[in-house]
Amino acid sequence: MNILIVDDERLPLEYLKRTIEGVLPDATVTGFRKPGEALDFAEKEHVDVAFLDIEMGGMNGLQLAKELKDIHGRTNIIFTTGYEQYAADAYEIHASGYLMKPVSAEAIIEAMDYLHFPVEKRLKKKIRVQTFGDFEVYAGDKPLKFARGKTKELLAYLIMRKGARCGNNEIVAAIWESKPDSGALQSQFRHLVLDLRRTLRAVDAEDVLIKKRGVLAVVPERISCDLYDFYNADANAVNSYTGKFMAQYPWAEFKDIYLKKISNNDINKV
Repeated sequence: MNILIVDDERLPLEYLKRTIEGVLPDATVTGFRKPGEALDFAEKEHVDVAFLDIEMGGMNGLQLAKELKDIHGRTNIIFTTGYEQYAADAYEIHASGYLMKPVSAEAIIEAMDYLHFPVEKRLKKKIRVQTFGDFEVYAGDKPLKFARGKTKELLAYLIMRKGARCGNNEIVAAIWESKPDSGALQSQFRHLVLDLRRTLRAVDAEDVLIKKRGVLAVVPERISCDLYDFYNADANAVNSYTGKFMAQYPWAEFKDIYLKKISNNDINKV
């Protein structure tokens, strides 16, 4: 769980950080005194819960909460303040809590029990995938190297299907659409699957792939992917889609049409 704290005063910030870490020892707690730095952090890291002071110089906590919600709509906001008069404003933006300073451990526990958006345990992301524009895969900051172009295309198709179990015949028909099915083609497909497993194993990411008799799938929770973030109405992902999806693969055209349609409507209906 990633927790963000923002308070422009050093001592209250440090006190709240220690208190939260004592109550939630498994959480990663990051504190900032400047709202702008907190926003930069939220652009790069998923924030599950944000504890925000309200009275701050420059951008106040209410404004900061709205900015954080624009970045990721399911960030839980908990205000920490010495002023009671902002409670109505806080709940207008659907805050999960309004805690008076000094914030006690008991108040934190209670607020965490009533989050608007329950925090799900996320598996470690093994690879990062770009689907908008051309399809690319990264392990850390380096592009993943594929010995065969068709191996990369196989992974692209599975990524597009977002964890759905895909039958071998379905995949073969998609990535070899101009060729009739044959024993030779099935043999080539089996070699692709082996090559994909080797490629992922080389970067300790073989567990993003599920292989059972006759079907393949990926584990979306182990993949950082702009498409999946788009489905979750993540502002960065929505803004990064410029009308092209896996542009190098003809079979991706139907998904591209679908994305264009929903990007012009309400993304929250996806």
